[in-house]
Amino acid sequence: MESLERVYREEFGRVVASLTRRFGDLDVAEDAAGEALLVALERWPVDGVPANPGGWLTTTATRKAIDRLRRESHRDAKHQAAHMLHDDTPHEATGVVEDDRLRLIFTCCHPALAPEARVALTLRLLGGLTVPEIAAAFLVPETTMGQRITRAKRKIAAAHIPYRVPCAADLPARVDAVLAVLYLVFNEGYLSTSGDAPLREDLTAEAIRLARILRGLLPDATEVTGLLALMLLIDARRTARLAPGGELITLAEQDRSRWDRAAIDEGHALVRECLALDRPGRYQLLAAINAVHTDARDVRDTDWSQIAALYTQLAGIDPNPIVALNRAVAIAELDGPEVALALVDALPLDAYHAWHATRADLLRRLGRSEEARAAYDRALGLSDNAAEAAYLSRRRDQLGG
Repeated sequence: MESLERVYREEFGRVVASLTRRFGDLDVAEDAAGEALLVALERWPVDGVPANPGGWLTTTATRKAIDRLRRESHRDAKHQAAHMLHDDTPHEATGVVEDDRLRLIFTCCHPALAPEARVALTLRLLGGLTVPEIAAAFLVPETTMGQRITRAKRKIAAAHIPYRVPCAADLPARVDAVLAVLYLVFNEGYLSTSGDAPLREDLTAEAIRLARILRGLLPDATEVTGLLALMLLIDARRTARLAPGGELITLAEQDRSRWDRAAIDEGHALVRECLALDRPGRYQLLAAINAVHTDARDVRDTDWSQIAALYTQLAGIDPNPIVALNRAVAIAELDGPEVALALVDALPLDAYHAWHATRADLLRRLGRSEEARAAYDRALGLSDNAAEAAYLSRRRDQLGG
């Protein structure tokens, strides 16, 4: 049922976060949300989708959670939790902002958890991704990912990790982990690693919404502003990224009249705000690069020298091969594909599909068709996104003999 799938994606995080605040138990919250979904699967095809589906799911999940806790009331702590519905005792303070999902993000992104567990929990509990989808995103077996998520939730319970936004004094030290997770959630929505939908607007919108809340909390944190700007400038191009048949349209080939100019204007304003403070960081520089791209009304007007300079600056604070790969793309426009190919071939990215796709394009431009075809095939073998695969297949099939 398409409407139920949409509501599940949009509302799952809200339901889990609301129940976590109420009952203080991630397992109870997640299981109750899943039970509510099963009830919806039975009822909605007969009764129709309710006017407020999120509220319906939350109410149903709350009842399921209370029923579960009452069944387990032989344990004192669970017995107390079962009577929460009638308990007038004020809840423990949950932080400096009244947003259940933001509190849940800080719980999922606690430093006591491994980085991969933070992302997995956030994608599961906030984004509503299934364990198989998350496993595909991490390129690990489903059983491994399921165990990873289970261990993380157990650690949260055992270590009594609080369900709250850190106090104002602790926020800056904790925010980097949250930004990393939000960006990964955004990227999963911007170019899905699995499933039938190549783009997940619900995930990109959720990442942007939470970034806006973070910026309200930390208006002087330039990296928060930079991440919001970056996501807005990327998301502004979303409606131009897919052809009617579902094929990915690259930045160079997009109809720029379809870009969201309001989002671009907001992103540019945020980039200028960051530049005025002159405290450059990773997300600010990536936002500035995207500002240069979106400033060009035609791809031929792109200021590639500025983009290359920004990537050089980024490499100075974030020296990783993916940054070098993107810089090489800009160098190809300035100094030609042969120079860029030498830079690309030196990078240790054989397991990364975009490295092979970049090599394929450079080899194609150099007239080395057989090598280009092999590179396209390798990129296709590593890509799980149908829209991207359709684009790579077309480019490969256009090669001469």
